[in-house]
Amino acid sequence: MSGASSGPAELRIKPLNHELDPRIGDVYLSAEDIRSRVGELGAAIAADYEGREPILVASLRTAIVFVADLSRALPIAHNLDFVALAAYEGNGGGGGRVRFLKDLSLNIKGRDVVLVEDVVDTGMTLNFVVKTLGLREPRSLAAVALLDRPYRRLVEDLPVRYVGFTVPDEFFVGYGFDLGGRWRNLPELRLVNL
Repeated sequence: MSGASSGPAELRIKPLNHELDPRIGDVYLSAEDIRSRVGELGAAIAADYEGREPILVASLRTAIVFVADLSRALPIAHNLDFVALAAYEGNGGGGGRVRFLKDLSLNIKGRDVVLVEDVVDTGMTLNFVVKTLGLREPRSLAAVALLDRPYRRLVEDLPVRYVGFTVPDEFFVGYGFDLGGRWRNLPELRLVNL
């Protein structure tokens, strides 16, 4: 075999050049801080759902990085499913409403469901999802949030059982959060300078 390598190919990844967008600021949470906390969340969820097989339900797109890492950190059998949501103005312009663009593929009746959220802020979107999925008679319904802003809540009684980090009222980019549709792939969470 001419030209064959005797060892594994070495993968060289060039660092991302975030300097292309001057709005990307300082690192707020490092990749290691996030990895460590996601591991702790996975261990807590595994302990609570031992002997059961929960369904992790994530909203596309921002939560995709978080749910992928959380799934790998979860040492128990589990399923994954996704929803896509859109906000729109209600009739008469009286505040935003939420609707499904993509619904669940799995039947959740009698199952344990863990909603995986990138950030819980006012709680309006999570409240919509909880009420909608609650009508489908899951055995239990809980939520895990990577980022939480409890001081902005407009809805109480949300089933947020697991929280990665409580954060200030800032905009972030990286680890799934985008800036103009870009930079979701940054491994850390950075502040956005507006």
